[in-house]
Amino acid sequence: MDSMIKDKIIQVKKGDQTAFEDVVSYFQHRIYYHCYRMLGNAHEAEDIAQETFIRAYVNIHSFDEHRKFSTWLYRIATNLTIDRLRKRKPDFYLDAEIKGAEGLDMYSQLASDDPLPQKEVENIELQDEIQFAIRELPPHYRSTITLRYLEEFSLNEISEILDVPLGTVKTRIHRGREILREKLRHV
Repeated sequence: MDSMIKDKIIQVKKGDQTAFEDVVSYFQHRIYYHCYRMLGNAHEAEDIAQETFIRAYVNIHSFDEHRKFSTWLYRIATNLTIDRLRKRKPDFYLDAEIKGAEGLDMYSQLASDDPLPQKEVENIELQDEIQFAIRELPPHYRSTITLRYLEEFSLNEISEILDVPLGTVKTRIHRGREILREKLRHV
């Protein structure tokens, strides 16, 4: 698939705008879910994913064809999500704990037609706790943890995407995991 993408990028650089539609079609869900995992908000993720493709198109001539396009695209998406996180004001989340109600969150207040078996409920709650804990990480740890464990990029690819040395990636993963371990200790 990489050769198909490279061919499409070459076509885009030569002025073929329709070739970029194929690139967007191939990456749109991956980039959206990456942004969603980082931001935890569907509307913001859609905005950032669209902005990622706009920036990629506008700057396509700066892309080095000897590198992986996906790495370059994820770098754009990651930088945009980190910028959004820095500018973000505190927001309301359904998974935020209700003050004065130990262990309850807004999800527990939503009606459900389908009662789930206890084990499935516990698994869902654990996944929600983990997602919430990841969203609470500082942006540089959040991006590294998301790329490594949710997007399953290699350490070298993360280094390229974030444009930081490999040692920094390893340190951020280690520290991010430690912070998560501490946040999830009560779970």
